[in-house]
Amino acid sequence: MNLLKAASTVSLWTLLSRISGLVRDQLIAASFGASALTDAFNVAFRIPNLLRRLFGEGAFSAAFVPILAASRERDGDVATRSLISAVATILFWTLLLTCVVGVAAAPIVVWMFGAGLQEFELAVLMTRWMFPYIGFMSLVALSAGVLNTWKRFAVPAATPVFLNLAMIGSSIWLAPLLSQHGIRPIHALSAGVLMGGALQLGIQIPALLRLGALPRIGMTPARIASAWRHPGVRQVLQQMAPALLGVSVAQISLLINSQIASHLGPGAVSWLFYADRLMEFPTALLGVALGVVLIPGLSALQAKGDHVAYAEHLDWGLRLVLLLAMPCAVAMLVFAHPLVTVLFHYGKFSAEAVDMTVLALRGYGCGLLGLVAVKVLAPGFYAQQDMRTPVRIAVVVLAATQLMNIAFVPWLGHAGLALSIGMGAMINALWLLTGLRKRGLYRASAGWPLYLLRLLPANVAIGIWLFWAAGALDWLGMQARWGLRAGALAGVIGLAVALYFGLLYGAGLKFRQFVRRG
Repeated sequence: MNLLKAASTVSLWTLLSRISGLVRDQLIAASFGASALTDAFNVAFRIPNLLRRLFGEGAFSAAFVPILAASRERDGDVATRSLISAVATILFWTLLLTCVVGVAAAPIVVWMFGAGLQEFELAVLMTRWMFPYIGFMSLVALSAGVLNTWKRFAVPAATPVFLNLAMIGSSIWLAPLLSQHGIRPIHALSAGVLMGGALQLGIQIPALLRLGALPRIGMTPARIASAWRHPGVRQVLQQMAPALLGVSVAQISLLINSQIASHLGPGAVSWLFYADRLMEFPTALLGVALGVVLIPGLSALQAKGDHVAYAEHLDWGLRLVLLLAMPCAVAMLVFAHPLVTVLFHYGKFSAEAVDMTVLALRGYGCGLLGLVAVKVLAPGFYAQQDMRTPVRIAVVVLAATQLMNIAFVPWLGHAGLALSIGMGAMINALWLLTGLRKRGLYRASAGWPLYLLRLLPANVAIGIWLFWAAGALDWLGMQARWGLRAGALAGVIGLAVALYFGLLYGAGLKFRQFVRRG
């Protein structure tokens, strides 16, 4: 398998997902602005997403995928399909119970996330509507783990597009219909989330059928008991326990930040949300894509005992992180205002909302390298079926992040929350890297000093260009000429990309070194 091709496949589909997600966010921003209504929706949407990180692509995937890959390498496909069905059965019934409890306890859950919301009751109602989304997405995570283990990366990577399309459709067609009937249009977003979850799960089924890996979920007490006794289920649960704690630590940090933001006034939750959406472009395109490709490959290499190739995989991932994430961080720091202006300054999204979102985006930009690198470094532990080390690191990082909040939030407001997350991610990444080196799992290959010497001047050059372009044009003043403004943004970024890779090529960087098989 060509690792760069696989990562590129995931990245391209993720790019399409992020572009459609950006269109979705632009529609929401133009229709509702950054207001108490959007604060309520963002908190309500965050709750099932938090649980998705626990049951879905977070703790569950971190435990399930390495065990699945090792089982297929060691025991073959037949035994692995039995494992899939057993795990799916236990997951299904756990999710059903979770959804029932979540709908009933929605007021308590929303209070934990945003006690300061002006539209608290609206957030409760939308939480109840969207809670089943966690069930759809956790089953999607199981399906994605199976498909990724069989090296079928395209379908899982394409899946998020369907959520965005459902929400876009709901915003365009359902919201006006609800308004005509005296119902708040923002409820259309809740309906879009639910429809999107169902579509994302539905698209997995044909792909699983083609592999003969569609799980058979036990519906009787006897089959549920049989699934519970499966040794693979016990192994997944044992690995999930520390992983669940680790993901919970990250989500506790998110919960605390959401609670703080809800008390910083109307719009604060939404400013952070829109900045987070832009920050997720590079983290998803680079970090998630690399993590998805690396975990099955690293798990298989661990099963084979090939420690040299294991270290080479991690080294390859880290080089790509610096190559692609560093210029994105530069852009978020010096070109944030044009980015936010062109993408969101329409309709009810005011100039003040632009300025506030820019401050948050710069906070995230300070830690972008760490946010992306964690996605590459953590799989180095997960593939060893070591969940405890990342958890211990995450606990300390949580404490450090909240200490930084105490220092930054009184000074910087909502932007201090973003800065704390960014700095916490940098600490996390450096600590994970140190741990991998101490265990001998990662050794830097030759040529790193020269590699950095080539990267740094290229990043300085595009930083100067973007800084000049940010001040040379009246980006806010071109609001009425949206085509011209969008074209100017595309031209500036296009020239920055050409300048960056042109300088690297001129400095002698061989891009073919990133094409490796694994």
